[in-house]
Amino acid sequence: MPARLAFHPVTAETDKTDAARVCLTFLREAQNTDGGWGFRPGTPSRVEATCWAVLALWEPSRQSSEDQARVQGARDFLRTTQLADGSWPAAPGEQTGCWLTSLCCLVLTAIGDQTHSSTIEAGLRWICDDWPSDSSAWRRFLARFSSQRDVAPINYSYRGWGWTPGTSSWVEPTSFALLALERNAGDELAGKVTRRRALATSMLFDRMCPGGGWNAGNPIVYGAAGEAAIVPTVWALLALRAVPPRREITVSLDWLERAAGAMESPASAALARICLRAHGRALPINATGLSELLQNNRFLGNVLVAAWVTLASGSDFWLRNSLPGAAAA
Repeated sequence: MPARLAFHPVTAETDKTDAARVCLTFLREAQNTDGGWGFRPGTPSRVEATCWAVLALWEPSRQSSEDQARVQGARDFLRTTQLADGSWPAAPGEQTGCWLTSLCCLVLTAIGDQTHSSTIEAGLRWICDDWPSDSSAWRRFLARFSSQRDVAPINYSYRGWGWTPGTSSWVEPTSFALLALERNAGDELAGKVTRRRALATSMLFDRMCPGGGWNAGNPIVYGAAGEAAIVPTVWALLALRAVPPRREITVSLDWLERAAGAMESPASAALARICLRAHGRALPINATGLSELLQNNRFLGNVLVAAWVTLASGSDFWLRNSLPGAAAA
């Protein structure tokens, strides 16, 4: 990260554009020679960091020919990282795919990578075929006799995705898979996509915390209600934004709206802005500006934070089914 990054005086009108300017400068300087990004400048390229940097640089209102060249290098990095089974690992050289397959499919489709549609199709097929083991027929049978069946009630007939293949369903990887499967898949996958989306959507509603929002896993543990967290709540709400109105979504948006007024993390604040805008909600008037949050937190030199802040001031082009009439956040 550069030693000093200059901010203009912050006003409500300039906050988003100034924060994006600072973050774009940081991202442009942080790209590695292999076309990817690490989580911090000077660190080895990783799939997740590369995906978010690509989305930030592809924003239509700010895109330049230089940024197009950067994105092309990142596309090459992602294509060479994909495994033979269609999945993506966390880092080059690893031989097992993971939840990042969903993020890669989302990103490559969002930037219009039609020349390699087979790459995306292979990733979507892998996603559809990756079933969690915690909700298999045998595990559902055993759950009937578990001592935790009453203190941590979960409907195991609903199935999402895990962080790694064949493990347990978690809120965030399930949300990313749902976002990826919004994209057009071939006729061969249509039936699988419909089934997986229905099961995963039901799983997210089943895992919502009693007071609204989501945490990483179960809403109730050992009989105690779990507390919602910003990041999993954002991804779940984005994955559910095209679902017909439901009380659970309204309650969770109300929770996120209240939480957004007190956020001190630029990452959480940026993600909350994206989510509230996608659902047509306004940002609370007492929310601290992104530029101020970046200055207060010294930016943390983090590529994901920079990308999310940039996307928070963008057009949400990467969210294919953004709801109409979204409010500016």
